[in-house]
Amino acid sequence: MWALLLVEFGRMEVREYPDPEPGPGEVLVEVAFTGICGTDIHGFTGQNGRRVPGQVMGHETSGRVAALGDGLTGPAVGTPVTVNPVVVPAGDADQWRGREQQHPGKWVLGVRPDVVAAFAQRVVVPARNVVPLPDGMPLAHGALIEPMAVATHAVGRLALPDGPVLVAGGGPIGQSVVVALQQAGATSVLVSEPAATRREALERLGAIAIDPGAGSVAEQVRDLAGVPAVAAFDAVGNSASLAGCLTATRPGASVCLVGMATPTLDLPSFEISAQERSLVGSFAYSSVDFGLATQRLAATPASADALVSRTVPLAEAPDTFRSLAAGNDTPGKVLVAL
Repeated sequence: MWALLLVEFGRMEVREYPDPEPGPGEVLVEVAFTGICGTDIHGFTGQNGRRVPGQVMGHETSGRVAALGDGLTGPAVGTPVTVNPVVVPAGDADQWRGREQQHPGKWVLGVRPDVVAAFAQRVVVPARNVVPLPDGMPLAHGALIEPMAVATHAVGRLALPDGPVLVAGGGPIGQSVVVALQQAGATSVLVSEPAATRREALERLGAIAIDPGAGSVAEQVRDLAGVPAVAAFDAVGNSASLAGCLTATRPGASVCLVGMATPTLDLPSFEISAQERSLVGSFAYSSVDFGLATQRLAATPASADALVSRTVPLAEAPDTFRSLAAGNDTPGKVLVAL
């Protein structure tokens, strides 16, 4: 099989690998599509320290069951599936259901360096992490379920009152948060995003796009919505984006921190204490969130289509990584067809 190898930071190559075989309790998946995540780009550049040269990355994926390991009777060969990449020990799966992302011994497909992950034509995963796609769901949409699970979990972290909701950052995760908010019933979503191409993509999703370079985000929210935001989601995760979320929300509002652009933040503390706002963290997702994201995305195919900017063949993936890392103007998700 062919796979995309991180040869060194800043350089990837398509290399031939032995075909993997599933062991007991494992499933072999013939990969169809794998999305390029922002963390993959950071791994490519060496920015986040969570990827190493010599590994095959990839965790946003879909495909078909190709073979079953010993002890398994399903899912049937040929079943369209996606993969939940957050893996907890088999003996802890029941106890940690609904909070797998908090397990201290978890590992993540595409992050663990000794596991050939989903930028490969075939991948072996535990059967408990294989999620069949709903009937009629396109395989390309299946590769969007993982980022949608991130957004679904984040939206579920807040109790959303009626009223306008602000999202800081209109990249792929911010766009996924927009869709997850709409799926949860939000009718007015505003997004602060400096890139014009992303603002256009956000408007196609039905959000109101705000240019933070045009003035105060808080003032623009009030001008456009008539009132401050009732809640906010920071899909960037730096000091400026979080400050914008805090000042643009009403007193007593909650702000969910989803993005992780920087490991430390400067907080406008009075905007939290004096205004009695709450700051809530959100990381990855549970298996429950993953299942909910699967069902909701299957029910909103137009939104899934709008999240994808383009699909490239595996042979073009090294150049695609280079261009994305250089900051080209791709507004949404890029899928690699394997």
